[in-house]
Amino acid sequence: MRVAILGLWHLGSVTAACIAAAGHRVKGWDPDATAVDRLARAEPPVAEPGLPELLSEQLETGRLTFTHHLAEALADAEIAWVTFDTPVDVDDRADVEFVMRNVINVFPHLADDALIVVSSQLPVGSVARLEAEWTAHRGARRVTFAASPENLRLGKAIEAFQQPDRVIVGVRSEEDRRRLTTLFSPVASSIEWMAVESAEMTKHAINTFLAMSVAYINELAGLCEQVGADAKDVERGLKTEARIGPRAYLSPGGAFAGGTLARDVSFLRDLGRAHRRPTPLVDGIQASNSAHRQWAERRLMQELGSLEGRRVAVWGLTYKPGTNTLRRSSAVDLCRTLTERQVRLRVHDPAAEPLPADLAAVERADDAVAAAMSADALIIATEWPHYRAIDVDRLAAAMPAGLVLDANRFLGPLLADDRRFRLISVGRA
Repeated sequence: MRVAILGLWHLGSVTAACIAAAGHRVKGWDPDATAVDRLARAEPPVAEPGLPELLSEQLETGRLTFTHHLAEALADAEIAWVTFDTPVDVDDRADVEFVMRNVINVFPHLADDALIVVSSQLPVGSVARLEAEWTAHRGARRVTFAASPENLRLGKAIEAFQQPDRVIVGVRSEEDRRRLTTLFSPVASSIEWMAVESAEMTKHAINTFLAMSVAYINELAGLCEQVGADAKDVERGLKTEARIGPRAYLSPGGAFAGGTLARDVSFLRDLGRAHRRPTPLVDGIQASNSAHRQWAERRLMQELGSLEGRRVAVWGLTYKPGTNTLRRSSAVDLCRTLTERQVRLRVHDPAAEPLPADLAAVERADDAVAAAMSADALIIATEWPHYRAIDVDRLAAAMPAGLVLDANRFLGPLLADDRRFRLISVGRA
């Protein structure tokens, strides 16, 4: 099929490469000319394992191209796939209108009988809004709309796209179902077909359920710390319950970052208010998660007392290991909190972009152990695998205080039985 990918940040660049690898002919477009130029050189906008290689391979085959010209991208496209990243502010409020404007701007260039597939993270009802806008603009052309919520995971996006558990697709007609079967069949053995609004709502439901699960186990973990229970034992008890299962999001650790999960929590909360339906369970998720964000600061104060003038090392800055983006990074938020308390910070990350301007005073080390030199405490913020290969004797010599805050017990196998260190984790008394 001939496919135009509209929006080329993380979702769009992965979608373009993977759908070309599935055998379709793909043209990618984005209003950011720099992003288009970089992708034409197989340089993705966000680090994603395997993506530069896949882009390069598909560019060489000729199945994948990128263009600055919207009309060129859409001239003969059977599918116009909307993959714009939906921006969020510091309060996790999504800029839905940014995506809507960009989609409406493509209307004049759509080919007759094109099918618009919306994968951007938008509130339920957005496709119906676009359909109403199209009705006002369409002229003699026929265009239809469908929804297929994105299902990627930063750091494992190619695997998630090419080997999905299933794909959710909302359509209006059997004809669109037939066309989207052709589009998705090379990568999805299972497709869950439903109404467009059901597909939009399913995305909200999934992410809100995951967010609720994270908040729930972390609330339990906070109680475990007080009563002598171990939250990892409780996790094991929960996951061996047949009605819950081993893949549930029930591992005690850090709070979930803003962005993907928080966007859908906000969408459902706003939906409840718009329709005057109470959503106390949804409303409580953000409050619980926000309270848990203070875990590292709270535990540092319990161990060190006043934080002013203390030396603290932070390992890992990116949103997730395997990427270079600091967008929505909990580690960066933690650095801000600690600098406000006059903590002297030294940080390490193997791949992160430069720190934001407001953290210019934070010292960045080229070596993880050097970052921990003479530190009163070390915080494991982003779990890069090579931190598990660190020279423990060298770390102990560099950091005699031995206090390590490791929310997810990432370094547990390395440090838990070493008496030179005090390892503090979420949910452990």
